[in-house]
Amino acid sequence: MKEYIEEGVHKIVEQSFLKCNAHPLVTIITVVFNSAQYIEQTIKSVLSQTYEYIEYIVIDGASTDGSVEIIKRHDNAIDYWISEPDEGIAHAMNKGISASNGDYILFLHADDYFLNDQVVKAAIFRMGTNCDIAVFNIIFQKKGGEIECHSRPFNKWLNFKTGLYHQGVFCSKAIFKKLGGFDENYQIAMDYEFWLRAYRQGIKPKIFDYALTYMRDTGISSRKDWPAMKQRFLEERRVHDQHVTTYIMRLIYKIYWFLYIPYRYMRSVIGK
Repeated sequence: MKEYIEEGVHKIVEQSFLKCNAHPLVTIITVVFNSAQYIEQTIKSVLSQTYEYIEYIVIDGASTDGSVEIIKRHDNAIDYWISEPDEGIAHAMNKGISASNGDYILFLHADDYFLNDQVVKAAIFRMGTNCDIAVFNIIFQKKGGEIECHSRPFNKWLNFKTGLYHQGVFCSKAIFKKLGGFDENYQIAMDYEFWLRAYRQGIKPKIFDYALTYMRDTGISSRKDWPAMKQRFLEERRVHDQHVTTYIMRLIYKIYWFLYIPYRYMRSVIGK
C-alpha cells in the first residue's frame, strides 16, 4: 500500500509542536446509523490519534444493528455521544456542531477513517494559525482499488459542483457561527450547499496536498446506481435554484441541467 506519510515526518511534526504555542481544539464528529460493520474502525482511528487536543462526538440516529453497543464499549473515551431518532444526516451533523467546543470541526462519518495515528497532528501543523477552512485530500476506496482525491479551491466551478470532501476538511467553529449550520432540507447536497454559501460570502479555504482520511464507497453520495445519482443531481439543482442571483446565471443553470442529467444518465447506462 502506498505510504502517505513521508519518512521522518513524525520527528519533524514533534519538533515543530515543541516550538508552537497554538494547539487548537479539534472536534471530530461521527454521524452513524446502522453501521456496525464499520463504526469501530472509525472510532479507533480517532481515539488513536497522537494529537492531544481532540474532542470526539458521536451522533447516532437510533441504530438497531449493534452500532450503539459498539459505541458504548468506547464510552469512557468519547467526549459526548447520543443515540436518538433524527431527521436526516444534516440534522445529525447540526446536532454535533451544537454540542461541539472545538476551534475546528471535522466530520468523519461511520464509513470513514483516518489514514494513520499521526495525520491530525500533521494536518494541524500544516494549517498554522488564522485558517478559516483547511482542506486536505482523501483516499476514496472502491472495489477496483484506491484513488487519491484532490480538493479544488473555491472558484467559479463551485457554482456547478462541489470540489471539497468533508472527510478532509477542518472548518473553524467561527465559520459555522457566521453562516449557520447545514441546511436540513437536503439529504445529500447539504455540504455542497454550505460550501457554496461560504464561497458567496467571500470565504477562501487553504488547500493542502496531503491525504488525511479514507472514504469508502458505501455512502449514499458515492453510489453509482441511477436512482441514487438522480437524487443527488436533483438536490444539487435545488442548491442552484436556492442561490441563483442573476437572470444570466439562472439561464446558465437551466441549460446546464437540461444537458447534464441526460448526459449522466447515458453514462450510467453505458457503464453497465
